[in-house]
Amino acid sequence: MRLLSIGEFARRSRLSPKALRLYDELGILTPARVDAESGYRWYSLDQLDPARLVAVMRQVGLSLDLVRQVLEVEPDEGVALVSRYWEHADAEHRHRGELAGYLLDRLQGRNPIMYDVTTRAMPTRTVLCMKRHVTSQQKVWDLGKEFLAYFRERPRPLLDGREGAPFLVYHGEISADSDGPVEFCRPIADDDATAIASQYPELVLRTEPAHEEAVVHLGPSPQDDTPWAIVFESLQAWASQQRREPSNLGMRLTYLVNPPRSATSVPDIDVAVPLTGG
Repeated sequence: MRLLSIGEFARRSRLSPKALRLYDELGILTPARVDAESGYRWYSLDQLDPARLVAVMRQVGLSLDLVRQVLEVEPDEGVALVSRYWEHADAEHRHRGELAGYLLDRLQGRNPIMYDVTTRAMPTRTVLCMKRHVTSQQKVWDLGKEFLAYFRERPRPLLDGREGAPFLVYHGEISADSDGPVEFCRPIADDDATAIASQYPELVLRTEPAHEEAVVHLGPSPQDDTPWAIVFESLQAWASQQRREPSNLGMRLTYLVNPPRSATSVPDIDVAVPLTGG
């Protein structure tokens, strides 16, 4: 079997030696042979196609972790993984376009409200919470899965109505530059709060104060298809026009699933900004 030096393989695959060493360390593209004494890497001719495939996937924007997954599964599964990635990337691109349009309006002195805004009063509630610093929306959803898993392991009936629905609080911006934090919360019964909390030692028990909030009702809305930044900005613009001040409680998403609930139930979502006094 003819082997290629890492330099020749890099030239023919259009991947740099630095990239090849990284892909070896991560288990994405392992050399056919490594010299035991020098550590020099050698590659086979039949590794050129996978190497070029890796190069294309990285140009498309796939993460190294996703590249590894695509290479490890059967072709049909790999197609599904890349298709899901691209659907998400395409939706994200559309959302950025919408946000850019909103930004242009703001720069030209306009402060548009792009969603219908209502208000509602929320009572004092006792909630179980999990709060973390994260830097991407994907990590927010991953945290949500972790939070929900505690209640799958130790099931507990949801309280009634929107007051009893789980919600997610954004205490700060989520981006590569800002790490939130975010906080997932679930209301529980006041009269048995301490006993309930003892069943979930991973979570924090706290009181959510009564408040009025400005609300945009999105309805049954897939999370990946919602331009959250524009919804939040619309709420802020509405509050400014109404001369109302957002409180320090943080913007939030509420997820209400009306009974009968099932594994295929879709949450009815709204986005809210708590306000200071009336």
